[in-house]
Amino acid sequence: MKLKFPCKSLLALSVAIPALAHAQSSVTLYGIIDEGLNYQSNAGGPARYSLASGVLQGSRWGLKGKEDLGSGYAAIFVLENGFDVNTGALGQGSRMFGRQAYVGLSSDRYGSIMLGRQYDSLVTSIGDFAVGDQWGGYIAAHPGDLDNFNNTFRVNNAIKYASANYGGFSFSATYAPGGIAGDVTGNQIWAVGANYAGAGLRVGAAYLNARTPNQGLFGNSSATALTSASASLSSPVTSGFISAHDYGVAAVAASYDFAQTSVGFTYSNTRFSGLGNLSAGTNPLGYRGAASFNNVEVNGKYQLTPAFLVGAAYDYTVGGSVESKSGEKPDARYHQFAIGADYFLSKRTDLYLTGIYQKASGVDSRGVIAVAAINNVTPASGNHVGLVRVGIRHKF
Repeated sequence: MKLKFPCKSLLALSVAIPALAHAQSSVTLYGIIDEGLNYQSNAGGPARYSLASGVLQGSRWGLKGKEDLGSGYAAIFVLENGFDVNTGALGQGSRMFGRQAYVGLSSDRYGSIMLGRQYDSLVTSIGDFAVGDQWGGYIAAHPGDLDNFNNTFRVNNAIKYASANYGGFSFSATYAPGGIAGDVTGNQIWAVGANYAGAGLRVGAAYLNARTPNQGLFGNSSATALTSASASLSSPVTSGFISAHDYGVAAVAASYDFAQTSVGFTYSNTRFSGLGNLSAGTNPLGYRGAASFNNVEVNGKYQLTPAFLVGAAYDYTVGGSVESKSGEKPDARYHQFAIGADYFLSKRTDLYLTGIYQKASGVDSRGVIAVAAINNVTPASGNHVGLVRVGIRHKF
């Protein structure tokens, strides 16, 4: 038996089916362009000016997609590229999608599981409590981003679960199996995190552990494959500790919003354990045992108008005392102050100004008198440094 449809019905059906398919899936192109001028005093020599890309937020473009599978389930993906506005060069070791690249399944009820290159659970649970992920940018991150709050390092080959929100509570876990010849746990990375948000209060706690981190975690943004003879850390705060067998970060954070004001606090304990593992990295100073850092940050911001905010923060880092072949290396201490202002010209475009001052003392990881080392800029030639940044950010 043949079914007959009027021509008008066939036309309506041909239009409705594609429209329905489009409603059930989406792909979004998005991005950020962040550019501005830095002035740095005592930059390993005379003061200097420089253009710098991606300070408040890394310049990027990306694709994210979601396909409705029914019953509250969906397939998801993210491909995110980082680049330098000044040169057009790819970021994260010249990777096409070096910021993020993953695919997964999500559920309104059970949460999401994702596979690929991702941020670990410490970053996603704690990172945005710190001023470096708010109005300060990477120059306001903790010295050398030693606790990875500012997303310096991603995790390759990661399996990550992020729960749904259960009455304000959420949690996540990340695991990357790693494995190298002769050591099935080499380069292994795992992390867990938990959060609560409600009535203006937010709290978070997380832990990250990485085996042979010089290659397995710190080297994940290198342009070339790293060996134990390579150094994946450039900051004098931590670069001397690449022979660590384990890198661990335990962190807690809290913030509270009331009226137009927000105040926040973060604490982290970072340990480079099992120093002297030459299969992980070089150890010219003969370090052994563990080097431990404690970091405390307090920050606040005030919303003068819906379009204009100002902020201030203080960060204190102490640690790095460790046994060496010549005796005990004393610790290093870093005091860092940050102020900033951000004015939104529109929902997509803002102008910002950030000032950083840091003073160092003691002996750093290289076994020499500590120099001021603002994150991701040229270390100072002395124990103090100032940096001013004026920039523009556009989101699309």
